[in-house]
Amino acid sequence: MTHVREVLESEGSACNMSERVAISTEKLTKYYGKSRGIIDVDLSIMEGEIFGFIGPNGAGNTTTIRLLLNFIFPTGGKATILGMDAIRDSKEVKRVTGYLPGDSAYYGELKGKDLLEYASGFYEKDCLKRGK
Repeated sequence: MTHVREVLESEGSACNMSERVAISTEKLTKYYGKSRGIIDVDLSIMEGEIFGFIGPNGAGNTTTIRLLLNFIFPTGGKATILGMDAIRDSKEVKRVTGYLPGDSAYYGELKGKDLLEYASGFYEKDCLKRGK
């Protein structure tokens, strides 16, 4: 998989990219009983880098994101977000991040702004400040 960082560096356009690691995983693994979720996922995503989890259903995209945000617990490995341990520093990670799953169903007339406003109450965070 080619990362955006590699493309930008090859074109000489990476001068504004941060050198700080935003998301890092080492051998991150999740089993659901005897079924695999993800096995030994290693990621290093730099701050400012554009990265997408793309793949078919069952490929482990949602599992990886839920592990990063400590919504589910790993079977093994570790993950950090902005230098914070995804499990130990879970509350702070959730305070500085947002998560809007693509497979969620909402009330018919609910707009994205309304959803963010509702969800921000769970994390004592005003998610609308950055959206204006």
